[in-house]
Amino acid sequence: MEDVKYLGTNLTNQNSIHEEIKIGLMSGNACYHSVQNFVSSSLLSKNIDIKIYRNIILPFVLYGCETWPLTLRDERRLRVFENTRRVLRRISGPKRDEVTGEWRKLHNEEHNNLYSSPIIVRVIKSRSMR
Repeated sequence: MEDVKYLGTNLTNQNSIHEEIKIGLMSGNACYHSVQNFVSSSLLSKNIDIKIYRNIILPFVLYGCETWPLTLRDERRLRVFENTRRVLRRISGPKRDEVTGEWRKLHNEEHNNLYSSPIIVRVIKSRSMR
């Protein structure tokens, strides 16, 4: 039996979830690119852009996560997706450094403080089937 897609989930012989997570991350990126015009528009406030991220893009990534037995490799890939946060970095834009006056990107800790979103690995573990 080869890989089969059933109810939006890929089933494999090895019962590997790595491909499923990869597809989820690609779906999240594709979803972002489909709403990129809205997110990059100056007509919408940053709060609405964050709601678009949380309510539209993250569900694409987390679809079916209730059945994912996460390995350390999978957790790292998900944290990389969350920490790079292309969407949130574009929403917030660069920040002017008060000391030097130069523009710079926000650090991951600053993003966590600004948006106070839960860590993606904790969300997946809290949703996991027991």
